[in-house]
Amino acid sequence: MTKNYALITGSTAGIGLDIARELASRGHNILLTARREDRLKDIAERLTLDFGVHADYVVADLSEPSAPGTIFSFCDSHQYAVNILVNNAGYSINKKFHETGEEEEEKFLRVLGTSVVALTKRFIPGMLKQKSGKIMLVSSLAAFAPPATGWGALYGPVKTFVNRFGDALNLNYRSHGITSTNVCPGFTVTEFHSASGMQDAMDEVPSFMKKDSKTVAKGAVDAMMKGKSAWVPGLLNKTIAFLCNNLPTSLVIKMSSSLAGGRYE
Repeated sequence: MTKNYALITGSTAGIGLDIARELASRGHNILLTARREDRLKDIAERLTLDFGVHADYVVADLSEPSAPGTIFSFCDSHQYAVNILVNNAGYSINKKFHETGEEEEEKFLRVLGTSVVALTKRFIPGMLKQKSGKIMLVSSLAAFAPPATGWGALYGPVKTFVNRFGDALNLNYRSHGITSTNVCPGFTVTEFHSASGMQDAMDEVPSFMKKDSKTVAKGAVDAMMKGKSAWVPGLLNKTIAFLCNNLPTSLVIKMSSSLAGGRYE
């Protein structure tokens, strides 16, 4: 018997894990995917114990071209219908562009960009059949900001691409009962920065600019369920997004440098 599931990529830590917990607390069956099987297994068992939902997992490395197909085949063989798709997996390359190899950048683009398109393409036909579906694209406030030094040169551009992709999904599929929500967090306290080698820069960010991961996850799920096309957490981040879209780039860079030094130096 086919059952509906919420599929969350990058779901073993940070915002992805908290989104999985939030959806499970609302009664949704959960399908986790990431690279670390031990953590996936533990989290799936805990979600079932804590919330009484069915939780399963599939190990996949989204930097590999075959990963989206592996995930889809797993769902198909288990008769899991994905009616909620959360494209959350991501990281940053904390190097100058000339210091990275082409293969490293290609893997980065697959995780943050190509896999988002591939998974959405595979699961949207099932949503069309059900005449309903929710898609979340976990983007970033960096999608609105000017390019920064230190961080990988492709991070902001690929997040901008993700936002435009979400806009295109809404334009084409909202009339079919399917909505896509671009979630654009600012500085959020997770394992993301330490894993990407940017913890020192994160430590320099004022505490009033940082958001708790659980708070971001709850707001993101609320926005997705309401069918919002985009959601930015907090008044400060909304203001930053507005200013980035409307002020000259040179002024935005000066303001950003005073608040989060290091990104534009």
